[in-house]
Amino acid sequence: MTNAVVHTRIKKVAAGNITDASDTLATEDPLEIRLVHGPSHNRRQQNISVTMRTPGEDMELAAGFLFTEGVIRDQAAIQEIILSEDDSGSAATVHLKPAIVAQLGNTQRNFTATAACGVCGKNDIAAIHTGVSVNRASLRLAAAQLFGLPAILRNEQALFESTGGLHAAALFNRNMELLLLREDIGRHNAVDKLIGAALQQQLTPLDEYILLLSGRAGFELIQKAAMAGIPVIAAIGAPSSMAVKMAAEWNITLLGFLKDQRFNIYSGAERIDVK
Repeated sequence: MTNAVVHTRIKKVAAGNITDASDTLATEDPLEIRLVHGPSHNRRQQNISVTMRTPGEDMELAAGFLFTEGVIRDQAAIQEIILSEDDSGSAATVHLKPAIVAQLGNTQRNFTATAACGVCGKNDIAAIHTGVSVNRASLRLAAAQLFGLPAILRNEQALFESTGGLHAAALFNRNMELLLLREDIGRHNAVDKLIGAALQQQLTPLDEYILLLSGRAGFELIQKAAMAGIPVIAAIGAPSSMAVKMAAEWNITLLGFLKDQRFNIYSGAERIDVK
């Protein structure tokens, strides 16, 4: 991941002593996501969002963001993505095919989203639901299959090991094989990068896969996963009340506190065989 970490000098205090040391930090930089769309004779560019992210996989981030926000329906809508950088910062300009009508609606964001922000900039409360449909996937899993996922995730989180400051999102198949993993200082960015990568690899809809989150499960992560058709979401941390509510409404199996050979089922228990 390009420029994903930076090094800095620090003063380390321990047991009453202070020493000079070096530390590794996760990079946090802005990325402007731009959209070029419209018929060939009337192309227009719009600035969609500025998100604070860890540099790397910016094309995946832009594609995944537009997909999970409902602006595009699939990878086929994209003609090309151009990355650029100047004195003002980095940008990912997504060019849609002339025949594609961008579904902007209430999804447009007009100000910076911080790394902690998942639904910042929505124009109204209804917009956070972004056209999600009920999940009809028939995927079933044995509880014992899930216990080993945190160890697999941790072994693959190279940047977390060096910084301690990044979130991860991982995609597993029904055999618990790791297919994709993305890290970012923003948990919603990690999920957008993951879904963007799945789009580019033509894996969507992801109705046969499990999403593993390295931390807590907030509503925005459930919504993004729901847009991609993911039926099972497991989090190493806790879910929020809205995450549980919407997972139940969208028929998504939501697991929390997956660690130490245990987890809680908050919705969709019928997909999990505990025997």
